[in-house]
Amino acid sequence: MKNLLNSFEDYLLNNLPLSNTFHPNFQNALGDMLKAGGKRFRPMLLLSVVKSNKSLLIPNSMPVALGIEFLHTYSLIHDDLPAMDNADLRRGFQTLHKKYDEVTAILVGDALNTEAFNLISNASLSNDIKIDLIKCLASNGGIDGMIIGQAIDCFFENKKLELNQLEFLHIHKTAKLIAASLKMGAIISEYDLQTQEKLYNFGIDLGLLFQIQDDIIDETLTSEEAGKTTKNDNSKNSFVNLLGLEGSKESANKLADKCKQSLNSFDSKLKNSLEELLLSYINRHN
Repeated sequence: MKNLLNSFEDYLLNNLPLSNTFHPNFQNALGDMLKAGGKRFRPMLLLSVVKSNKSLLIPNSMPVALGIEFLHTYSLIHDDLPAMDNADLRRGFQTLHKKYDEVTAILVGDALNTEAFNLISNASLSNDIKIDLIKCLASNGGIDGMIIGQAIDCFFENKKLELNQLEFLHIHKTAKLIAASLKMGAIISEYDLQTQEKLYNFGIDLGLLFQIQDDIIDETLTSEEAGKTTKNDNSKNSFVNLLGLEGSKESANKLADKCKQSLNSFDSKLKNSLEELLLSYINRHN
């Protein structure tokens, strides 16, 4: 798995977005948050699924994995903006609106969003598969996915949501892109529709677990330890604010057990390929 992550990291660094411009900062700003690191969790989910069934397609899948990372990074850049979370740190570095200015941060986010689909459309895969990949990413990263989750998150600041509403928020804002990453790997690998759906549903649970863990991190770690601005959820609808720290840990443990059961239900090649990547996340609060 480490070799696969290293291969993706090399691919990313060799394929940073380019802008042929006389703008003094824009080219650097385009690559800053990508070069800043991150777990590369979503692209690695996709590549792990491809590895399980069509490992020869890993090189052809790299642009798609990079597209997911571009779209995810755009969402983080916009999430950190003064109008949203107004965060100073991301991935251990200054956020773009702090390092440059707010306009640059907005436009870099816009650029990474659109470039994600350009990468997928130019991948060396069949057109039918690329259309399905674009549909999947657009649906889960767009109006009925990440965008409505973000809209609800911002609109309902300082307004307490019910648990089912909180889950809706985070399924859309966070979990759907994780679920899409798994499903897109299954589309490339030509897994049957039942397996695609099973992976997607697994990704929804995994994404919720990921979000609860993130809320726990925000509550318990300093900004330096987390590599991003923490103690930033006081006005937000977070699992810790609704359930308390211990209640959130209990929910995380239950979801982790459910994720492990789902993982064990996949065929051996898919389970083995995902297990190495996922067990450290699933077991984080067990």
